[in-house]
Amino acid sequence: MRVFLGVTGASGAAYGAHALRALTRAGCEVGLCISESGLKVIAHELFGLGADPTEGRDVLTERFVATYGEHPDRVSVLGLQELTAPFASGSALAPAALIMPCSGSTLGAIAHGAGRNLIHRCADVMIKERRTLVLVPRETPLSPIYLENLLTLSRAGATILPAMPGLYNDPRSVEDMIDFIVGKALDAIGVEHDLLGRWGRER
Repeated sequence: MRVFLGVTGASGAAYGAHALRALTRAGCEVGLCISESGLKVIAHELFGLGADPTEGRDVLTERFVATYGEHPDRVSVLGLQELTAPFASGSALAPAALIMPCSGSTLGAIAHGAGRNLIHRCADVMIKERRTLVLVPRETPLSPIYLENLLTLSRAGATILPAMPGLYNDPRSVEDMIDFIVGKALDAIGVEHDLLGRWGRER
């Protein structure tokens, strides 16, 4: 299965990292696109480089893929302005896109059709082609503007999957809580995994 994974600038870069690991482990071919703000959050939260890293975009992206892409050969790194990428066209028949985490500005751009980059364009394609789009916002509290954008996108067919981990799985670590959300996202796009227990069944 081919999956587009967009990682944007909301806090919670680990969600995107764990998603990349789980998707490549499941055998998916991943088209990875990271926003400029997303890279800064990755540098700060995952690699301890601060919010203004000296490493260039290519170096940080390669480090992200090498660290979290369990099978890096299954990952195609796509430029933010690479609007000729297959995921930018409905005729490419890409079945699913996951934006994780999804920042408020990305959410607003998608909700209002103001696509300025490949992440926005891919989401727009998923909506217009009635294919699977999963958005994982990580923000709190939520303003009325944010809530209206979420409702607009839900009505347009996107799956809104906030980073709100459940506790019935008896999580023992932050990673368990992250994997709960990643597992729910993979459920939404139809990718098998063993990241979370199923209600009524032992893990």
